[in-house]
Amino acid sequence: MNDARKAVVLLSGGMDSCVCVAIARERHGAGNLALLHAMYGQRTEQRERQAFDAIADFYAATDRLVVRLEHFRAIGGSALTDKKIGVPENELGKPGAAGSRIPVTYVPFRNAHFLSVGVSWAEAIGAGAIYIGAVAEDSSGYPDCRPEYYRVFQELIRVGTRPETHIEMATPVIGMKKSEIIRRGRELGAPLHLTWSCYQGETVACGKCDSCLLRRQAFAVAGVCDPIPYRDQAPSGA
Repeated sequence: MNDARKAVVLLSGGMDSCVCVAIARERHGAGNLALLHAMYGQRTEQRERQAFDAIADFYAATDRLVVRLEHFRAIGGSALTDKKIGVPENELGKPGAAGSRIPVTYVPFRNAHFLSVGVSWAEAIGAGAIYIGAVAEDSSGYPDCRPEYYRVFQELIRVGTRPETHIEMATPVIGMKKSEIIRRGRELGAPLHLTWSCYQGETVACGKCDSCLLRRQAFAVAGVCDPIPYRDQAPSGA
């Protein structure tokens, strides 16, 4: 699929959003990427911003928007934004763990806030698509990563923008397993070595939070060496 329209891509700095950028580049062309990053008071805010900048530089993206959404820290209710709530470790796959309940790392209705900024920017610059790296099956069970969430949001875009505005809600990795996302990213030359997934480490990944465990498991299944360092191992090359 080739589309000459500009595409807004929500780039957290993580693996899934990085591969989304690679997919959007393949579909829309290198000069049609507009990369959006949100800093919302999360524990690894500075490290995620570093990953965003590095990935944006890799793709030579000139259209970039970084926003601060400070209200998430005031709202609380998530281990990612409230340091009084601990980030669970080594719980993936346990009874009652991720996949069977909504974990404490869920940030209430977060993706709607990100998408609202993205749609506003897309409409302002005349973009025809907005990409987000939501993953349904192989994620932590967040309700705002489900396909039906984005089907509803597509309708919201339609009724909430100018009549002449047409913005496609694109979720290209939503039906993939994370190991498949890694393989697709490698096919497209995505800079997975620049990504950051850890919920609590900013220098070396903890290797124990849900996000680290999902990432490590995915690289193992894909048969690919994870290029980032973890506390319990020496750094390795991709």
